[in-house]
Amino acid sequence: MTAQTGRFGSVETMKIDDQPGFVPEDERLPVALQRQLVFFRTTEAPGTIIVHTSERFLYVVQGNNRALRYGIGVGRDGFQWQGLKTIVRKAEWPDWTPPPEMIERQPYLPRFMAGGPGNPMGARALYIGGTVYRIHGTNQPQTIGHAVSSGCFRLVNSDIEDLYERIPVGTRVVVRQAPEL
Repeated sequence: MTAQTGRFGSVETMKIDDQPGFVPEDERLPVALQRQLVFFRTTEAPGTIIVHTSERFLYVVQGNNRALRYGIGVGRDGFQWQGLKTIVRKAEWPDWTPPPEMIERQPYLPRFMAGGPGNPMGARALYIGGTVYRIHGTNQPQTIGHAVSSGCFRLVNSDIEDLYERIPVGTRVVVRQAPEL
Protein backbone atom coordinates (compact mmCIF):
# COMPACT_ATOMS: atom_id res chain seq x y z
CA MET A 1 0.00 0.00 0.00
CA THR A 2 1.11 3.53 -0.77
CA ALA A 3 -0.03 6.89 0.56
CA GLN A 4 -1.75 9.43 -1.71
CA THR A 5 -2.97 12.95 -1.08
CA GLY A 6 -6.33 13.97 -2.52
CA ARG A 7 -9.47 15.95 -1.77
CA PHE A 8 -10.09 13.94 1.40
CA GLY A 9 -6.51 14.27 2.72
CA SER A 10 -3.89 11.57 2.89
CA VAL A 11 -5.25 8.11 2.19
CA GLU A 12 -3.60 4.76 1.73
CA THR A 13 -4.06 2.97 -1.56
CA MET A 14 -6.08 -0.18 -0.96
CA LYS A 15 -7.29 -3.07 -3.03
CA ILE A 16 -10.72 -2.38 -4.53
CA ASP A 17 -12.21 -5.16 -2.39
CA ASP A 18 -11.17 -3.18 0.73
CA GLN A 19 -13.06 -0.05 -0.35
CA PRO A 20 -16.85 -0.48 0.01
CA GLY A 21 -18.72 1.66 -2.49
CA PHE A 22 -15.63 2.35 -4.64
CA VAL A 23 -16.19 2.04 -8.39
CA PRO A 24 -13.18 2.03 -10.73
CA GLU A 25 -13.03 5.09 -13.01
CA ASP A 26 -12.75 2.95 -16.15
CA GLU A 27 -16.16 1.28 -15.69
CA ARG A 28 -18.09 2.17 -18.87
CA LEU A 29 -21.76 2.39 -19.65
CA PRO A 30 -23.22 0.69 -22.73
CA VAL A 31 -22.79 2.96 -25.77
CA ALA A 32 -26.48 3.93 -25.88
CA LEU A 33 -26.28 5.28 -22.30
CA GLN A 34 -23.02 7.18 -22.73
CA ARG A 35 -23.03 10.98 -22.89
CA GLN A 36 -23.40 12.11 -26.51
CA LEU A 37 -24.61 14.93 -28.72
CA VAL A 38 -27.91 13.94 -30.42
CA PHE A 39 -30.57 15.36 -32.73
CA PHE A 40 -33.31 16.73 -30.46
CA ARG A 41 -36.23 18.86 -31.57
CA THR A 42 -37.75 21.08 -28.88
CA THR A 43 -39.10 24.56 -28.31
CA GLU A 44 -37.26 24.80 -24.97
CA ALA A 45 -34.41 27.32 -24.71
CA PRO A 46 -30.76 26.25 -24.87
CA GLY A 47 -29.50 25.29 -21.43
CA THR A 48 -32.82 23.75 -20.34
CA ILE A 49 -32.68 20.27 -18.79
CA ILE A 50 -35.32 17.88 -20.13
CA VAL A 51 -35.73 14.51 -18.42
CA HIS A 52 -37.57 11.72 -20.25
CA THR A 53 -38.11 9.18 -17.48
CA SER A 54 -39.62 6.52 -19.74
CA GLU A 55 -36.58 6.68 -22.04
CA ARG A 56 -34.06 6.89 -19.13
CA PHE A 57 -32.35 9.97 -20.63
CA LEU A 58 -31.60 13.50 -19.47
CA TYR A 59 -31.07 16.11 -22.19
CA VAL A 60 -29.42 19.52 -22.02
CA VAL A 61 -30.79 21.58 -24.91
CA GLN A 62 -27.98 23.02 -27.05
CA GLY A 63 -30.08 24.77 -29.70
CA ASN A 64 -30.14 24.14 -33.46
CA ASN A 65 -32.07 20.86 -32.90
CA ARG A 66 -29.27 19.38 -30.79
CA ALA A 67 -28.98 18.27 -27.17
CA LEU A 68 -26.38 16.66 -25.00
CA ARG A 69 -27.88 13.35 -23.84
CA TYR A 70 -26.97 11.48 -20.65
CA GLY A 71 -28.11 8.00 -19.61
CA ILE A 72 -29.81 8.11 -16.21
CA GLY A 73 -31.41 6.00 -13.51
CA VAL A 74 -34.95 7.11 -12.62
CA GLY A 75 -37.63 6.55 -9.98
CA ARG A 76 -39.01 3.05 -9.64
CA ASP A 77 -42.75 2.36 -9.90
CA GLY A 78 -44.64 4.63 -7.53
CA PHE A 79 -41.78 7.16 -7.39
CA GLN A 80 -41.99 8.67 -10.85
CA TRP A 81 -43.09 12.25 -11.29
CA GLN A 82 -43.32 15.02 -13.86
CA GLY A 83 -43.39 18.78 -13.87
CA LEU A 84 -41.60 22.08 -14.48
CA LYS A 85 -39.00 22.99 -11.85
CA THR A 86 -35.66 24.79 -11.47
CA ILE A 87 -32.26 23.97 -10.04
CA VAL A 88 -32.04 25.83 -6.71
CA ARG A 89 -28.71 24.61 -5.34
CA LYS A 90 -25.58 22.71 -6.36
CA ALA A 91 -23.13 20.74 -4.21
CA GLU A 92 -19.85 18.89 -4.69
CA TRP A 93 -19.54 15.57 -2.83
CA PRO A 94 -22.88 16.24 -1.11
CA ASP A 95 -23.82 14.82 2.26
CA TRP A 96 -26.89 12.57 2.25
CA THR A 97 -29.71 12.89 4.75
CA PRO A 98 -32.55 10.60 3.65
CA PRO A 99 -35.91 12.40 3.93
CA PRO A 100 -38.35 11.19 6.63
CA GLU A 101 -40.55 9.49 4.00
CA MET A 102 -37.61 7.38 2.87
CA ILE A 103 -36.64 6.49 6.45
CA GLU A 104 -40.23 5.38 7.08
CA ARG A 105 -40.09 3.01 4.08
CA GLN A 106 -36.54 1.86 4.73
CA PRO A 107 -35.81 2.19 8.47
CA TYR A 108 -32.40 0.50 8.10
CA LEU A 109 -30.99 3.51 6.18
CA PRO A 110 -28.46 5.75 7.90
CA ARG A 111 -29.86 9.05 9.16
CA PHE A 112 -26.85 10.89 7.73
CA MET A 113 -23.90 10.04 5.50
CA ALA A 114 -21.04 12.44 4.87
CA GLY A 115 -20.14 13.17 1.25
CA GLY A 116 -17.41 11.10 -0.37
CA PRO A 117 -16.79 8.24 -2.79
CA GLY A 118 -18.92 5.73 -0.82
CA ASN A 119 -21.91 8.07 -0.54
CA PRO A 120 -24.89 7.09 -2.77
CA MET A 121 -25.27 10.75 -3.86
CA GLY A 122 -22.02 10.50 -5.80
CA ALA A 123 -19.66 13.29 -6.79
CA ARG A 124 -22.15 16.12 -7.39
CA ALA A 125 -25.80 17.03 -6.87
CA LEU A 126 -28.18 19.51 -8.46
CA TYR A 127 -31.14 20.18 -6.14
CA ILE A 128 -34.57 20.46 -7.79
CA GLY A 129 -36.64 23.25 -6.22
CA GLY A 130 -39.98 22.48 -4.56
CA THR A 131 -39.11 18.78 -4.24
CA VAL A 132 -36.96 16.40 -2.17
CA TYR A 133 -35.41 15.23 -5.45
CA ARG A 134 -32.00 15.79 -6.96
CA ILE A 135 -30.04 15.08 -10.09
CA HIS A 136 -26.96 13.41 -8.64
CA GLY A 137 -24.12 10.99 -9.17
CA THR A 138 -24.02 7.39 -8.06
CA ASN A 139 -21.53 4.83 -6.85
CA GLN A 140 -23.62 2.15 -8.59
CA PRO A 141 -23.21 2.69 -12.35
CA GLN A 142 -25.03 -0.57 -13.08
CA THR A 143 -28.29 1.22 -12.11
CA ILE A 144 -28.08 3.66 -15.03
CA GLY A 145 -30.83 2.90 -17.55
CA HIS A 146 -33.10 1.41 -14.87
CA ALA A 147 -35.99 2.55 -12.65
CA VAL A 148 -34.45 2.08 -9.22
CA SER A 149 -34.48 5.33 -7.22
CA SER A 150 -36.96 6.98 -4.88
CA GLY A 151 -37.56 9.74 -7.45
CA CYS A 152 -34.11 11.25 -7.96
CA PHE A 153 -32.27 11.10 -11.27
CA ARG A 154 -28.82 9.54 -11.09
CA LEU A 155 -25.89 9.68 -13.49
CA VAL A 156 -22.45 8.09 -13.38
CA ASN A 157 -20.02 10.36 -11.54
CA SER A 158 -18.13 11.45 -14.66
CA ASP A 159 -21.44 12.56 -16.23
CA ILE A 160 -22.73 14.42 -13.16
CA GLU A 161 -19.38 16.21 -12.93
CA ASP A 162 -19.77 17.29 -16.57
CA LEU A 163 -23.41 18.34 -16.06
CA TYR A 164 -22.52 20.22 -12.86
CA GLU A 165 -20.06 22.41 -14.77
CA ARG A 166 -22.63 23.19 -17.50
CA ILE A 167 -25.68 23.96 -15.38
CA PRO A 168 -26.08 27.12 -13.26
CA VAL A 169 -28.50 27.55 -10.37
CA GLY A 170 -31.80 28.77 -11.83
CA THR A 171 -31.77 26.35 -14.78
CA ARG A 172 -35.22 25.22 -15.91
CA VAL A 173 -35.93 21.48 -15.52
CA VAL A 174 -38.70 19.79 -17.51
CA VAL A 175 -39.56 16.26 -16.33
CA ARG A 176 -41.70 14.18 -18.70
CA GLN A 177 -43.07 10.68 -18.21
CA ALA A 178 -44.03 9.71 -21.74
CA PRO A 179 -42.15 10.39 -24.97
CA GLU A 180 -43.55 13.09 -27.24
CA LEU A 181 -45.22 12.00 -30.47
